[in-house]
Amino acid sequence: MKIIAVLASGSGTNAENIAKYFENNSEIRVGLIISNRLKAGVHARALSLGVPSFTFSNEEFRDGSKILAKLSEYNVDFIVLAGFMSLLPPVIINEYKDRIVNIHPALLPKYGGKGMFGRHVHEAVVASGEKETGITVHFVNERYDEGEIIFRSVMPVCPSDTVEDVERKVHALEYAHYPAVIENIVKNL
Repeated sequence: MKIIAVLASGSGTNAENIAKYFENNSEIRVGLIISNRLKAGVHARALSLGVPSFTFSNEEFRDGSKILAKLSEYNVDFIVLAGFMSLLPPVIINEYKDRIVNIHPALLPKYGGKGMFGRHVHEAVVASGEKETGITVHFVNERYDEGEIIFRSVMPVCPSDTVEDVERKVHALEYAHYPAVIENIVKNL
């Protein structure tokens, strides 16, 4: 059995989607959820799913040792970022080299980097008059959104699309593709 840890900072819709995807999988499961925000909605979702969740301060994340201890305690094989809004420290990245992925709500390298997350990305895409956008799944390194690209899914942006339209369509791509991409990677560990 391969164990996944999901790191999330917000409401946790992607974390929930991933956990549900693996609920009946005999080879892979979400073993814990970690956040850097005590009041993040992901904790309520974790509780309803029966998945243990923990919060660590930003200082604890910068140091990394307590997070590594928790990951070890739960025998975590793979880390998934799902709306996690902080850089991981090198100590975690090195320990889980090529075993940490993130999803970005645009076609990297466009609209990536610090501050480019969620609605900010969709606003920039619409404001720029892009004809297409999508999602990018990539390995995590020490810089925002610069790890090796694993998967992309492209969708058109219609001239009449609002920021909300783009956001809704991109979320649908995330829910449809991210768990399967994770499964493919984890099965090949």
